[in-house]
Amino acid sequence: MKHILLPTDFSENAWNAIFTAIKLYANFTCKFYVLNCYALEGRNIGGFKSTVRSGMVYKALKTTSQTGLAEIMQYVKENQTDPNYQFETISYSGDLVSGIKNSISKYDIETIVMGTKGATGAKSIFLGSNTVNTLKRIKNCVLIAVPKKFDFKALKSVVLPTEYTHFFPKPVFKPLLELIGIEDTEVKIFHVAQEFKMNAQQEANKAILKKRLKGYAHSFYKVTIKSTVARAIRDFSEAQNADLIVLTNYSHTFLEKITQEPVVRKMMFKSSKPIMVLPDLEG
Repeated sequence: MKHILLPTDFSENAWNAIFTAIKLYANFTCKFYVLNCYALEGRNIGGFKSTVRSGMVYKALKTTSQTGLAEIMQYVKENQTDPNYQFETISYSGDLVSGIKNSISKYDIETIVMGTKGATGAKSIFLGSNTVNTLKRIKNCVLIAVPKKFDFKALKSVVLPTEYTHFFPKPVFKPLLELIGIEDTEVKIFHVAQEFKMNAQQEANKAILKKRLKGYAHSFYKVTIKSTVARAIRDFSEAQNADLIVLTNYSHTFLEKITQEPVVRKMMFKSSKPIMVLPDLEG
């Protein structure tokens, strides 16, 4: 059974991430943990010096969290009939990253599926920047970020940008292989660079990648950087009608070295496609 964490702030984007996770893992036996985090912040208690009043604000946040989660469970009860799915809610007092870290260890989470942006205004729990913050601080778990307007249908086309600088360990690559092994999915690997001459290590890593994908539909491409790496990835993904972009969360990548741009963070803010970030086992 897969244990999948679904952080929510009850926004439209968070709901879409939940729906996407349910469809993406339709052929697996899963337990979904729906997590909502709430915490007193400066803006929540501004003007309140009384401990009693602060307690009232905290109680209101807790009630809102529990009520929102109860509504999600009611929706699931009425609309989700897959016998292979189980759902559990988590109302966590604390910030988002702390809540995620706590849930990973407590519930043996292997994958996080969340929206790229949350609600706005007073109800905001996490925004795009917090999704990126999660990415930076959670390195031992797969993260799938889902844009608000993306309507997932089926996993037919997966784009995997690589510079072939890093070796793909089997445990890192396994979550992707599990997904593409279910449907008739093609993995489109493309080398995005300013020049395509590879050293011996890169050639060896490419050979390992071919080995990893043996028996799966895959193809190789080369894309020359014209502006930024993030833009090249987005343009290629749009052209290939990708259903998912797969990136690796290495702390210091070749892509960043040659362009001085934080590729994963830029993709999070601007991609119109879901992004699966494979964990960094080196960081």
